[in-house]
Amino acid sequence: KATCADNASMENFFGILKQEMYYGEKLVSYEELKRRIEEYIDWYNNERSKIKLAGLSPVEYRTQSSQSAA
Repeated sequence: KATCADNASMENFFGILKQEMYYGEKLVSYEELKRRIEEYIDWYNNERSKIKLAGLSPVEYRTQSSQSAA
């Protein structure tokens, strides 16, 4: 049986998503929720800097890492 420890990265991501995007918001439709989640994921991957990634966004970090490895 799976536990949250088996998928800690995704559990952490969804916790952050709910804190930063969802709590306190009034969403009027499923379509609005879907659009907001898609926008948040794009922002999270491309713009949100992370201390663990030396202040880079996940995409910036992957790009920099792949260029260093080449």
